[in-house]
Amino acid sequence: MTASIETERLILRQWKPSDYKPFARMNADPEATEFDPVVFTEPESNRTADSVAAMIDQRGWGFWALEEKTSGQFAGLTGLFEPTPDLPFAPCVGVGWRLARPFWGKGYATEAARASVQYGFEKLALDFIVAFTMETNERSRSVMERIGMRDAQQNFLFPGQPADSPYSRYVLYRITHADWMHQHDSARHE
Repeated sequence: MTASIETERLILRQWKPSDYKPFARMNADPEATEFDPVVFTEPESNRTADSVAAMIDQRGWGFWALEEKTSGQFAGLTGLFEPTPDLPFAPCVGVGWRLARPFWGKGYATEAARASVQYGFEKLALDFIVAFTMETNERSRSVMERIGMRDAQQNFLFPGQPADSPYSRYVLYRITHADWMHQHDSARHE
């Protein structure tokens, strides 16, 4: 069964054909893809959307399309994924996001990532969830910290990138189920 998640302001859901054009625009935006070594053409973006939608169909979860409730607009993608096996901390489940620029600065990445992590712990019974980004991506690192993740002190070079590439140096963040429960118990008692 395909999951759909609603937060106060967002819907994380399966992909629709109308998501493909705004997804391709986001993937062609140099600011939205600043920390990604791969810039997608529209056909590549469409294949990526097909792939993530198929994963959601298979497992019920994945990189959901992110919809802003009030406008009904596609805002980006957020969700859970299995990092490639060549990463030094695999196998595991990670959380990730990318938002189109008109939706930056509203706290949507944090809201959607938090809902994804909650789904991972409550519905998938995961022991821990990771997130990773380039060392210089302060915006994503801030989202990771706001959702309760901590720097795992396991910086790594991204496989396939030359060591001197600006896209090679990554940092790993992590949150355990126990930490998540502790944070939520503390919040309930405040």
